[in-house]
Amino acid sequence: MTTATTHPALAPTRLGVHILRNRMAVAPMTRTSATPDGVPTPEMADYYAEFAEGGFGLIVTEGTYPDTEYSQGYDNQPGLATDAHVDGWRAVTRRVHAAGAVMIAQLMHAGALSQGNPHRTGTVGPSAVQPRAEMMPEYGGSGPWPIPAELGVHDLERIVEGFAASALRAREAGFDGVEIHAANGYLLDQFLTEYTNRRTDAYGGSVANRVRLSAEVTGAVRAAVGSEFLVGVRLSQTKVNDFEYRWPGGRREAETIYTALADARADYLHIASEGRTFLETAVLDGGCTTTALARSATGLPVIANGGMHDPRQAEQVLADGHADLLAVARGALANPDLPRRLGAGTPLERFDRSMLSPRVTLENVQRWRNG
Repeated sequence: MTTATTHPALAPTRLGVHILRNRMAVAPMTRTSATPDGVPTPEMADYYAEFAEGGFGLIVTEGTYPDTEYSQGYDNQPGLATDAHVDGWRAVTRRVHAAGAVMIAQLMHAGALSQGNPHRTGTVGPSAVQPRAEMMPEYGGSGPWPIPAELGVHDLERIVEGFAASALRAREAGFDGVEIHAANGYLLDQFLTEYTNRRTDAYGGSVANRVRLSAEVTGAVRAAVGSEFLVGVRLSQTKVNDFEYRWPGGRREAETIYTALADARADYLHIASEGRTFLETAVLDGGCTTTALARSATGLPVIANGGMHDPRQAEQVLADGHADLLAVARGALANPDLPRRLGAGTPLERFDRSMLSPRVTLENVQRWRNG
């Protein structure tokens, strides 16, 4: 094992045109702390700036809705759909850049997993299939999910256009790139998933068809923002409402998904964990991890997620070629200065679930800190 001061996660790396000061990223984490209209607040600027000041090289925002139709998933979720959203985020990116970090906006369409959207009643999805499990109380929901309305092809065209327009707003707001959220059971992942996508048109059936919408969104965003603005895609097998799901086609299905997004000119892939012990839960048939396959199949930089605050696991993931960067979620909440602690050999604070209970908000975290 290396010493803390020479940990490979602290080595600089390149992502697109950017040189990151280290390989540690803040993972996207829903905070539901914007205004009711989705405008980022000064408290959100403080929250994100703390990670940058703590030494993280890359920060990915919480899921941010791209349009004022059906994309919003939660009350008080931030958006990138209006001029007011752009102005609010500009104050955040200014703070993060001043502290030396690169910042990416994650663009998320909730689809059938929307449980708070003042812009529309009802939800939409690839097919009229009721989502599994129930709404999440920590994000303000309760009871079964409603059955979504099936999206028509014209609706899909509007969704693609909405992502592209939102990416342009992200650039205007000072972000260095966007990450397209195709993971965790939200709309693009609903298209990727067999049991939520029962379509018989060009967007359903084979995995090549099911990944089509994600690839179209990626291509449209790339065309809108140009070559130097980062465009990433986040993927996962599991979902916020189904922790057991795995791609039924295993390695072959994963490779088809990865290469389709690389062909659409994504700059990187961010593979969300199937559990907090990455090296046990991210293995596909044949023994290859999801992230190592993404690297070998596409040649793109890959971000791994899942227990990456553990210095031993983080070192092994990098040393064994599983990923290029490490995204930290709960470990970062408990240790917003995690890179500095790693460099100094300072012990990490343990994550306390009460930071997220009863609601996943910045106000609740502050109440926890004040004890």
